[in-house]
Amino acid sequence: MKAIGLHQFGGPEVLTLLERPVPPVSAGEVRIRVTAATINPGDVILRRGGVGSLPMPGPWIPGMEAAGVVDALGRGVDDRFAVGDRVTAFVLPIDPRGGAYAEFAVAPAERVVHTPAGATDTEAATLPMNGLTARMALDALDLSPGATVGVVGAAGAVGGYIVQLARADGLRVIADAAPQDRALVASLGADILVDRGDDVARALHFAAGGELDGIAAATAAGFSLTGVIRKGGTLSTVSQMPDPAAAAAARARGVAIRPIGVHTGTGTRTKLDRLAGQVEEGALTLRVARTLPAEQAPEAHRLLEAGGLRGRIVLQF
Repeated sequence: MKAIGLHQFGGPEVLTLLERPVPPVSAGEVRIRVTAATINPGDVILRRGGVGSLPMPGPWIPGMEAAGVVDALGRGVDDRFAVGDRVTAFVLPIDPRGGAYAEFAVAPAERVVHTPAGATDTEAATLPMNGLTARMALDALDLSPGATVGVVGAAGAVGGYIVQLARADGLRVIADAAPQDRALVASLGADILVDRGDDVARALHFAAGGELDGIAAATAAGFSLTGVIRKGGTLSTVSQMPDPAAAAAARARGVAIRPIGVHTGTGTRTKLDRLAGQVEEGALTLRVARTLPAEQAPEAHRLLEAGGLRGRIVLQF
């Protein structure tokens, strides 16, 4: 099969076209004939060598989200799936068989969901990992309908999902946006917009009329955001844990910091089914920033690293 991978870590130029064996499918797994795979920040981290010790020698095949058609089913997979079904999946690139940048990819059945009705494969590929991350960010806040949540990084791929899912949960949403993104973030359902930038914590506090019940940070925003969250509230963040001083300051105020790791989540199948249903209901909008042929993966990585994307870049196979 055709795949895009790397023999050594480095810049986008290390990504190259490979010929690899079609991965075998094991018990409880689904093999997908991939037509679309997203470019995610985690792929960039892997490409740079930032994931630590990998369990297999190179070449390594990145890619965390794939969409396409079921090609084969492993023993024990229930009758939810049949060969030929259109699906999208959350794939683990640290699997020795490789990630989603390939004509075939394998994922546990619990991380596979049918493509939402009306969505293209390109659109559906943006759902699993980013949707799960957004869902987990809100679940970590544990807020009841009517509570006030701040969303930082609201115009991005994950942040936009958080805004829409928060509205679907019945939350009051205060979101940040740069001037060029205000119309977009408003269209996603934010109740109040504040200016993105260094003073976002103060702006959130002012807009809320006091402390917020929780904040979901979809960017590497400073952990000073905990200073405007009420006692007993939570900051969920896609970033790594803060330094000990920042964590201690949050604890002193009675605020929890919960980093989101989509690999460690539970109830993945239920969450994916719910997310796909929300796409079909119109509560969640799949957002594609750009599509490129798989062979242009180096350019796709350059575009992602340049920033400013409003949605995901998708490679087409």
